[in-house]
Amino acid sequence: MEYISGIDRNQCWISSLEDAIDENNPIRFIDNYVSRLDIGEMGFEYSEPQDTGRPAYAPRDLLKLYLYGYFNRIRSSRNLEKECYRNIEVIWLLNGLRPDHKTIARFRQNNPKALKNVFRDFVRFCVGLGLYGKELIAIDGSKFKAWNGKDRNYTKGKIQDRIRRAEEKIAAYLEELERTDKETESEDQARTIEAAILALVKRRTELEGYLERITCGEETQVSLTDPDSRLMKTKDGMSVCLNVQTAVDGKNKMVVEFAVCNQVQDKNLMSPMAEKASEILEADHMTIVADNGYDSVSDVAQVLAGNNIPVVCGGDYEFWYPTTAEEAEVTTGYDETIARSVYIPSRNIYICPMGKFLYPSCYITKKHIAKYGNPSACSHCPKKCTTMRYFYVERMIKKSEFSKECDMSSVPLKKSAFYKTRRSHPKGNVLLNILSEPSNTIWALDSFCFAVSKKQRGNCH
Repeated sequence: MEYISGIDRNQCWISSLEDAIDENNPIRFIDNYVSRLDIGEMGFEYSEPQDTGRPAYAPRDLLKLYLYGYFNRIRSSRNLEKECYRNIEVIWLLNGLRPDHKTIARFRQNNPKALKNVFRDFVRFCVGLGLYGKELIAIDGSKFKAWNGKDRNYTKGKIQDRIRRAEEKIAAYLEELERTDKETESEDQARTIEAAILALVKRRTELEGYLERITCGEETQVSLTDPDSRLMKTKDGMSVCLNVQTAVDGKNKMVVEFAVCNQVQDKNLMSPMAEKASEILEADHMTIVADNGYDSVSDVAQVLAGNNIPVVCGGDYEFWYPTTAEEAEVTTGYDETIARSVYIPSRNIYICPMGKFLYPSCYITKKHIAKYGNPSACSHCPKKCTTMRYFYVERMIKKSEFSKECDMSSVPLKKSAFYKTRRSHPKGNVLLNILSEPSNTIWALDSFCFAVSKKQRGNCH
């Protein structure tokens, strides 16, 4: 019995590219979807052909190639160029066009906002198909390594240490140079030392320039290769990364919105993502789930102001209170990594980031500022929110409006039913229990919710 044999390569046969692609092939969807897009409205360069010069590749064709590479995990522009020559699906998709890798790379580099608009348009397209539930949104951040090594990333402490080392080496070389000057036979060694000193002086000047950028500007770190990257803590230790925030819908585990930032922690990033998700899905009153890395009180207040329900889980001191954006006051010595306090007008008190009451203490006439604090609570607080001895909130009001009268009565906590849920992470399905530990119990009073452990129940005011 003979083996199965193929066709003769020299045999002529009549066929078309259309016959080579199955009618259920996903690339037909890519072709139809991109064909319906308004490329000019999306913001792509060269959306209209130029009157002069060599004809350019249509942005629509390059977008098809980019999306094909995304769906098939082909990121390299050189690999995409190879696919244009050998992949029958790409040949069909581009009608035989073969752009080189430089053209593909420039298209991706010059149209970042347009590609983001395409993503949002696709989300709206899926909303029309009913693929988004618009009820549960999970927000989380992921650290993506940047094209920047640790040796080319500088913090203020690292720069000061490097400058100190350079000065010590310069001093040592100067002592050695002074010693060699007395030895007439060591001229070559003296020239070598002088060259080393000049190199160290140049290096010190560069480091002083980096230090000035951090001291005078808003930057806390300087990265040379990738200026936007920052040194962050990951599961593998410290690494230079970018913080990618992602919002995922709970129905089909589909991404609603994403954003790339260089903030080291996730605090104060929940409300912007929730606002964008509400805008794209055109929905409110959604449950926004996040882990205890988003335990900023002002962030929670902003989510509530946007008519959504925040659930910050995993910790033992998180809470939320419905308030408006104007009622979320700025605290003294505020830092972006620290939560803000929330003002409760009906009781004339503040709630600090740890859930303690801050009562009106004094009024500064010259500055027209009222100060709220609770020294007794601060002295026993396990987490310090400020570098000052006590935590105070300043509020600019008229002296006639200032009053020390406030309602400091204790909150009668009562048990409230809550449910466990799960959320999907872009990298895979991840179970996330609202009740992170068996010892944690959800307590509620109307809209005032605490997540406290049984041991801390008596410490709540």
